[in-house]
Amino acid sequence: MTKHLLILGAGFSGRAIGDVFRQAGFTVSGTTRSEDKAEALRRRGIEPIVYDGGTISGALAADMARTTHLVQSIAPGRDGDPLFRAGMPAIPALMPRLEWAGYLSTVGVYGDHKGGWVDEETVLNPVSARSVERVEAEGCWLGLGKASGVPVAVLRLAGIYGPGRNALRNMEEGTARRLIKKDQVFNRIRVEDIGRSALFLAERHLGGVWNITDDEPGPPQDVVAEAARLMGLPCPPDIPFETAELSPMARSFYGENKRVSNAKLKAAGFEFRFPNYRLSLAELHGSGRWKG
Repeated sequence: MTKHLLILGAGFSGRAIGDVFRQAGFTVSGTTRSEDKAEALRRRGIEPIVYDGGTISGALAADMARTTHLVQSIAPGRDGDPLFRAGMPAIPALMPRLEWAGYLSTVGVYGDHKGGWVDEETVLNPVSARSVERVEAEGCWLGLGKASGVPVAVLRLAGIYGPGRNALRNMEEGTARRLIKKDQVFNRIRVEDIGRSALFLAERHLGGVWNITDDEPGPPQDVVAEAARLMGLPCPPDIPFETAELSPMARSFYGENKRVSNAKLKAAGFEFRFPNYRLSLAELHGSGRWKG
């Protein structure tokens, strides 16, 4: 029986997940909001379906009917997760063959822990409105898993980077900045390891909550310095966070400071290909894939 993955929201992470599942023998489809992006998905081997997060078209309904594995990557927004909004058919009715589902969330649901460690058992304390929405959506998906018996995994993602989206490219384009905020650390995750971890959980029919992050939370300015070293370019000057010009969203990220543990995923047997940013940036630079 053919295994079929449907990705709702085939963006940067969704496409990487699709690549890994295709290599494992799955057929893969993915939704996008525009016809322009549909052709790029098709060239990648992902069958595109145009979907605005609202009405389910006949094409999407037909694809859902054959879906054995689902990844939901569409942000919920104020109206909640698109598949749990009022009037939406029940997911078991839409996807009767479903064997596993993954919901892409964020480590932002933990809120601020003043640099302390958090794991999957930590009480959630979301600060931003978007993280509050994610907590609600996580509850819907985990509730579906309990009610249906289908394993549903919530993947809490750290800061995502990879080919075409990384500090090396920022250095070349002159947009890299070393923002300095005392004791600030972030977790990060290479996009290919998001894809690999999703397949790992799916193949083992594992549900529940999983932190998807590399081994080494650290100051963001250290990543910029390492990229500059690899590129042989001068390191950008330090900019005090307090005086930096930042968008409200960028500033909100710095309002949360925590170290996120990946011990649960590693204990289950997962091995990161890119366990820290130094190894990862070196691979991106050496392979030339940093350009995307």
